[in-house]
Amino acid sequence: MTVEKERASFICVKDTLDGAYPSLVLGINAARQGMESKIFYSFMGLNLVMEGGFDRAKFFPAGVMGAIPGMVSLATGMMKKKIEKANIPSLADLQEMAQIEGVELIACKMTVDMMEIDEKKLIEGVVVWTAEDFLKYAKTCKICLFT
Repeated sequence: MTVEKERASFICVKDTLDGAYPSLVLGINAARQGMESKIFYSFMGLNLVMEGGFDRAKFFPAGVMGAIPGMVSLATGMMKKKIEKANIPSLADLQEMAQIEGVELIACKMTVDMMEIDEKKLIEGVVVWTAEDFLKYAKTCKICLFT
């Protein structure tokens, strides 16, 4: 008798550092706990699963600070230094770890079509699902989070 794995799904819609890290960290940890784990990338989050997308992620300070010219670059550099100092892997490394650990990365079909993205530009291993496909999976999940 085979026991079906518990399932977890995460939705990522932002291509920023604070948008990308939670879904990858949670997805990896769900897989490490023996769960089937998937991350659904939609809207701006889809940029992350395009070639080089994790390397282009930035940090946007909240409020007026984010509107100051050059502040996004400064804040991104500062945040990346904090991440490195805390021995947290880069987003690109986390993405690779996620795929090695069996986390499936999924691109939203509607966003792919809307943004006229050539599916060949998605990183290796990314599959494309419709919203219906994702919802069918999400209904079976013990955990489903919007990160």
